[in-house]
Amino acid sequence: MKISDWIDAFKPADGPPPQTLWPFMRWAMAGAWPAVLGAFALSALAGATEAGSAMVLGLLVDAAGTSVDVFDAGHMAVLVGAVAFFILLRPLTFGLSAAANSVIIQPNVNPLVLSRLNRWTLGQEVSFFDDDFAGRLAQKQMQCSRATTDVVSEFVNVIAFSLASLLGSVLLLGAISWWVALLLAAWLGAYFALIRYFIPRVRGRSKARASARAMVTGQVVDTITNVKTVKLFAHDRYEDSAALDAMRTFRDKALHMGHLAAAFRACLMLLAGVLPVLLIGATMMLMRGGQASAGDIAAAGAISIRIAQMTGWVSHTLMGMYANIGEIEDGIRTLTPARRIEDAEGAPDLAVPRGEIVFDDLRFGYGRRTGGVQGIDLRISGGEKIGIVGASGAGKSTLVSLLLRLYQPEGGRIVIDGQDISDVTQESLRRQIAMVTQDTSMFNRSARDNILYGRPDASEAELIAATEAAEALEFVGRLRDFAGREGFEAHLGERGVKLSGGQRQRIALARAILKDAPILVLDEATSALDSEVEAAIQTALERAMAGKTVLAIAHRLSTIARMDRIVVMDDGRVIEEGTHQALLAQDGVYARLWARQSGGFLGLEAAE
Repeated sequence: MKISDWIDAFKPADGPPPQTLWPFMRWAMAGAWPAVLGAFALSALAGATEAGSAMVLGLLVDAAGTSVDVFDAGHMAVLVGAVAFFILLRPLTFGLSAAANSVIIQPNVNPLVLSRLNRWTLGQEVSFFDDDFAGRLAQKQMQCSRATTDVVSEFVNVIAFSLASLLGSVLLLGAISWWVALLLAAWLGAYFALIRYFIPRVRGRSKARASARAMVTGQVVDTITNVKTVKLFAHDRYEDSAALDAMRTFRDKALHMGHLAAAFRACLMLLAGVLPVLLIGATMMLMRGGQASAGDIAAAGAISIRIAQMTGWVSHTLMGMYANIGEIEDGIRTLTPARRIEDAEGAPDLAVPRGEIVFDDLRFGYGRRTGGVQGIDLRISGGEKIGIVGASGAGKSTLVSLLLRLYQPEGGRIVIDGQDISDVTQESLRRQIAMVTQDTSMFNRSARDNILYGRPDASEAELIAATEAAEALEFVGRLRDFAGREGFEAHLGERGVKLSGGQRQRIALARAILKDAPILVLDEATSALDSEVEAAIQTALERAMAGKTVLAIAHRLSTIARMDRIVVMDDGRVIEEGTHQALLAQDGVYARLWARQSGGFLGLEAAE
């Protein structure tokens, strides 16, 4: 196995992410700790050799001071050892430490954490995404994974190195004099007190800065995503003002952080300047009493200057680490709360031999007392095609969302072919249902990829047949994107922005036709089509519906008048049901809706 593969960068997480820092770090890094500890040991070895450099320097100075010819036989061992140390041992340990960090840690930890967070986020229920900015959620995932990588990398690269170097320095100074070693220990006490005061404040201010930065990203992405609406309403200045408000908040948080960092740096440099004075002065006094040599002064001087430099490096790193910890905690706060619909343990896949759907006393109100659906009792036979109508807010889309298990019922149940959908896997449920919505979502990928999303393993012939059945083949053949890609290979832009509404819905229809699921849901599936295209596509829809259980939501009643049965909803309840003709004869809500509209299919009008 290559050393770059010592961490499985895409290994799934074990369980949900914890909502506190250190348990979250254990969750995020599970499986990677042996490699991290190995890298830590190599970095510590490099730090120990750094302290050894001062010892070797002191030995060389003493050798030079006790002999006229430093190359005589008595000192050759010191010279050879010094050469081997600086040319072989020191470069080897530093090289291994650098390789461990840059080959094992950094390239693997980021995708490990990001993939785990992304899997968790994708499993959240729909309302989780409804309540936040898409850009902000993406930013939090990237921020949290990058910050975790930096914390682990710096912990290995800096903390292990510096701790080993400090321990080696204390031991070396102890060999000279324990009084000098105690002076270093006292200085380190003052240094750690300084760290203890500043770092928690850095952590808190960093968390606030990260939250403000994410809000800037969310605001900008939200504006860009809806840029056509911005242009249509001439709200460039309004959106610019909203973005500037978010940016001002971020600037204020960044300045708050900057003031603290500047104060920390000034105190640190003052403390660092004290160390060489203490150690070199103390060793010189020992030399006057015959208790230290010139080599000891050189070693103490090298150690003091190196530690003074290193503490600045370490402090800057610690400040960065705690800033990153603040960003991790900010990401934890957004991403880890569980808003999920989980499969039951050992849940089987859904089998749909007939396609019968039963809504049994179904209740759901989005956690409110009003809205949603209340006490829905409805049986749809396998292969039956029903239309669902009603005013906006009547509960039509909620009913379909519950069928797809995008939400969990607050009461009652939904049964498909005798199987409660709460007892089967969500993935198998959604594989058995094809859906075309009014707000058709497209990926910024090729037309081929968007259509094949219905069934990725479909053949080229099946792809073309589905596209043709959706009356989309002609315009797909004329597509051309900015990169010169044409036809099925042309990219559609974010959310299909390069297509008209009718073209997007025909791509979505092709996707649903290709999926060929036993249950078909049409939520205003032809609302964006003009009358001519709708008439052309009606035949394709009838072919797509053949042999399937169909639920079709429509405001244009002409599109569902030929359904086997029509269900009328109001205020979350079913108030009428029957065929088109039977409902007209009842002269109720459906009849009034029909009368308000300009007509149905010509054949139906003639029959009336």
